[in-house]
Amino acid sequence: MWTGMTTSIGAAAVTVLSLTAAPAHGAPAHGAPAHGALAYGARAPAADPSDAKVVPVQVTGDPAKRFNLVILGDGYTTADMPKFRAHYAEHLNDLWTIEPFKSYRSYINVYAVEIPSGESGVSCDPSLSSPRRTTPLSMAFWSGCRADGVQRLLVMNGAAAKTYADLVPGTTTANRQILGLANSDTYGGAGGAYATASGGNAMSALIAPHELGHSLGGLDDEYDYYQRGVPGGTYAGPEPDSIHHTLLTEEELKTQKKKWWRWLGERSESGGTIGRYEGGMYFSKGVWRPSQHSMMKTLGYYFDQVSRERMTQRISAKVNLVQAHTPTTTPVGADRVLWVETMHPSSHTLSVIWKVDGKIVRKGANLDLSRLHLKKGTHTVQATVADPTPFVRDPALRASVALTQVRTWTVDTSVKTPPENVPVDFSSSTPTDKPVGNESVVYAETTHPVHSVPAVRWELDGRRVRGGERDIDLARFRMYKGTHQLVARVGSKSRTWTIDAQGPAVKYELSKATHSRTRPGRTPEYVFDGPFTMRLTGADDRPGVVVSEFRVDGDGWFNYFGWPTDSSAPWLFTENGTVIDSLTYGKLGKGRHTVEYRAIDPAGNIGKADKFIVTLR
Repeated sequence: MWTGMTTSIGAAAVTVLSLTAAPAHGAPAHGAPAHGALAYGARAPAADPSDAKVVPVQVTGDPAKRFNLVILGDGYTTADMPKFRAHYAEHLNDLWTIEPFKSYRSYINVYAVEIPSGESGVSCDPSLSSPRRTTPLSMAFWSGCRADGVQRLLVMNGAAAKTYADLVPGTTTANRQILGLANSDTYGGAGGAYATASGGNAMSALIAPHELGHSLGGLDDEYDYYQRGVPGGTYAGPEPDSIHHTLLTEEELKTQKKKWWRWLGERSESGGTIGRYEGGMYFSKGVWRPSQHSMMKTLGYYFDQVSRERMTQRISAKVNLVQAHTPTTTPVGADRVLWVETMHPSSHTLSVIWKVDGKIVRKGANLDLSRLHLKKGTHTVQATVADPTPFVRDPALRASVALTQVRTWTVDTSVKTPPENVPVDFSSSTPTDKPVGNESVVYAETTHPVHSVPAVRWELDGRRVRGGERDIDLARFRMYKGTHQLVARVGSKSRTWTIDAQGPAVKYELSKATHSRTRPGRTPEYVFDGPFTMRLTGADDRPGVVVSEFRVDGDGWFNYFGWPTDSSAPWLFTENGTVIDSLTYGKLGKGRHTVEYRAIDPAGNIGKADKFIVTLR
């Protein structure tokens, strides 16, 4: 058993994050700002967006119909802009490896707003005695340069952030999430109405998804302390409102069907088993969380199922499952085609079920009423669009408008549909400018003639293949090597995608072992009499950053970011771990351990995991 995983890699980094959300029931504890209170603006100049530049980073559709992640940079001078671009690219590389962002990447547009600053850096970084800088967003550590503030709490002026985010056409407070990045290598961030993170710290790219857990998901911190190195005390309040904290026992969760009862006993996506673990909401005792360690407790791990379910619902709620449809305002004739255009997750297909007078007649994006030979009179037609994702089990969430929507038409057989000259063409599709992964679901929507359904023909490497009506699941072709070409054709039009089927590779490098045994076809084994280091280096056949991961003794996959104080330094394992800023990293108990490692490339391909065995004596 790797006894130190929870607190070593685990408690990795999170005091700043613990200050970003108020505890359930009332005012924040210990003077922390309320959830969403990310404004320190007394000394902030009025925002002047005239020099700012909006850069589309990923566009999956009309911003008015998408969830828009707007990344704002602060403290980056004109000369610093290449650094800003590198910082947000690193953040996104990690974000797309984390569920549910990975599966719902196609729901998200990303825009960066480059805001030239007159000064480089942000205020009070890293200490209260550090310079106060005049920057467009007035970002500052120490809760906004407060003597009673917390060093890691990185805040910004909310009004200025809104001014710059409003530069992105089609985005509103309802369909976007703002992420502010500071030109800083100091660990820090915050989550509330807006999320913030330092841009250049070794763990920066892991701060952002945690903060989005707060800002987008409304999730609470699972830390069992408020200040690093200081036990959090005992919780004495009522049952928390938090979906991932409870006072109930596992048996009570089951019998009362409360909180995470549907997930109990399953292997946690963040390692271990979904159950009941004491500590959370800044308290060490008296309150329990679902997993030993997950992203809301330990940077580097994934969201567990409980948090992932909430994040899935919140991302989906930022878009409309039904993007367009045959107008429903007036009766339609029985001689025409009804249609709906839906969202398209990158990992699976939404369900579309058609009913006529309450009876299921078809599944798919279109319904040709002329083929039903309806009896004279009026009929009611319904199309139910639902997301069958396994990430959501709560029936109430499944039935919510975020995951299920219905459109209803009245069909009158006496109505005759006039002909329309609608050219057959594509109307939207999975973007073609970047390779898609070997397990992606690619979609192609078409125009909508009133009397016919344009057929999409799919070709893989020049060979006709069967696909769905408007999408094709590449996983069923089992492509695990090389580059392939996918073509969709409708009428005389075509769209082409490059399929990156080659998984990434990752190599490990260990410090010198006391003993080692490496034989062809056998798992390598190493013996160390004391501390040792491990470096993981990912590689791919295409440009882009590869994200490496590892896990020990079957625990949760952990993002390899180098060493917390220096991303270029390897991970250090010791018997009792290394204490950095009151947190312990790399604790590995004595004995024999299995270390697995793998990588994820920019197309989302997960490379084959490999392993080695290490004994610490």
